Amino acid sequence: MQTELNTYQQKLDENLKKVQESQKANGVNSCLKCEKVIGCEIRNLYVRIVYESMNGGQGGDFEF
Repeated sequence: MQTELNTYQQKLDENLKKVQESQKANGVNSCLKCEKVIGCEIRNLYVRIVYESMNGGQGGDFEF
């Protein structure tokens, strides 16, 4: 289980860095301020990885 948590954390960290680099390149400090927010592959992947980390990769619903 600890290995899974480390894997999720690593994915989160890697993709957060990509999101932050994209924000910097687009001159914004939030994806919501970016004109590319709708359909942005970088953001969509990050959101999916956050969701997976919250539900433990089980799919379906997650609990806070």
